[in-house]
Amino acid sequence: MLVSLKTILGIAEAKQIAVGAFNVTGLEGIRAVIEAAESLQQPVILQFANSAHNMYIPLDMIGPIMVEFAERSSVPVCVHLDHGNSFDEISAAIDMGFSGVMYDGSALPYEENVANTRAVVEISHKYGISVEAEIGSMGNDEAQLKSCYTEPEDAARFVEDTDIDALACSFGTVHGIYLSAPKLDIERIGHIKERCNRPIVMHGGSGISDEDFRRCIKEGVRKINFYTYAAKYAGDAVRDSIIHAEENVYFHDIAAIAMNSMTDTYKKTIKVFSNL
Repeated sequence: MLVSLKTILGIAEAKQIAVGAFNVTGLEGIRAVIEAAESLQQPVILQFANSAHNMYIPLDMIGPIMVEFAERSSVPVCVHLDHGNSFDEISAAIDMGFSGVMYDGSALPYEENVANTRAVVEISHKYGISVEAEIGSMGNDEAQLKSCYTEPEDAARFVEDTDIDALACSFGTVHGIYLSAPKLDIERIGHIKERCNRPIVMHGGSGISDEDFRRCIKEGVRKINFYTYAAKYAGDAVRDSIIHAEENVYFHDIAAIAMNSMTDTYKKTIKVFSNL
């Protein structure tokens, strides 16, 4: 069933778990997410990061398919726009039935980020659509990361100024592949949650240990974005299959191998996030 981001994070808060938010780039990814969630009967978030993945498939093509699969699912599913950075992009997602959007103005000056985020909140809330926004910066550069950590006071002010439904903040994670073991400021999560009273979103979830995931969830993380390593493991599975193949390998074989790998990865990930 299709539900809003606020609803699904309410479920997570009540159960003291985190919901996996898995980016998809095609039908196989969508099927992998839904099959993993349904097999465990856990809520899930289907995401599309248009700014990163529109080179593989456009939003207006994959979006309606995501919504259809969510509506047909036997578990609560939020269909969410990840890292939306323009009003046109967010409006397009709303028009096609997305139940959550993220406006990412984290690179902008504070006042501009607030003004844009408030505009997105005003439009989205009229349609019952939840809004995630970001303060601080995850980025991809581990060397400069600490200078971008979210301050609890800034988070509280940002939430009050914008009335967002979920807060993405920086406490030591990065997008993509980690070049070294991540060093998370997990205590910072609890301080932010206490000050802003909103579900905390972890971006850059791939590569974090299961124990650190559990510690972050205990401190208030309720949504965890996870994609890169699922895609990597699927690519590894395809490569291994091709290397050891003694007969022809067809495209449909490759798609099935990748989908099965992603399904397995998402099942394992959901079990950790849901404390199963």
